[in-house]
Amino acid sequence: MDSFLFCLILVALIAVGGREQWLVAQLSDALAQREGKTVRRPVPVLALGVASAAATAGAMTLAATTLAELMPDRAAWMLVAFALAIAALELFWPIRPGPLGGAESEPTRSAGAIGLVLVWRQLGDAARFVIFAFAVEATFPITALIGGALGGAAAVSMGWVFGAAKLSQWPLRAIRIALGLCMIVAALFIGLNARYAIW
Repeated sequence: MDSFLFCLILVALIAVGGREQWLVAQLSDALAQREGKTVRRPVPVLALGVASAAATAGAMTLAATTLAELMPDRAAWMLVAFALAIAALELFWPIRPGPLGGAESEPTRSAGAIGLVLVWRQLGDAARFVIFAFAVEATFPITALIGGALGGAAAVSMGWVFGAAKLSQWPLRAIRIALGLCMIVAALFIGLNARYAIW
């Protein structure tokens, strides 16, 4: 249960301001505009965001459990520390979402193309490395999978609801740097404990 709750909360927080959240926000804004009028936000974009969050959470959980089975306990904890450190570096990396296309171009309406881009952006982001870290040491990795999938779904849902204009008003850079510092501290403590058995 702890893995589920912590994974859900952390993934939802860490994905705030992430590339996939920006993409969902921008696509939703663009596809909700027709002939200069604002219409209902596109539900298929939200569905694709939620589906990609579930798929990438599953992929990271599978990778984590496969590797953890091959390692002794201390090596698995070092793997957790490395995953959190990578997540921190990704949080520190500045994200500058640009326009979807030129002034005359429209965003793609292809579900396959949107889904592939979302999966690609999620697989290497900080939130997915957190899912990986929790799944390595969870007694039941399925709890990390479900929590991570729900947390990722919550993050893309926020992008879909608020849109790019409202997201840009939040101090996303400061939030991501603060979370990255927390990840670095956690990685150091876990790594030192794995190496020297501090506690």
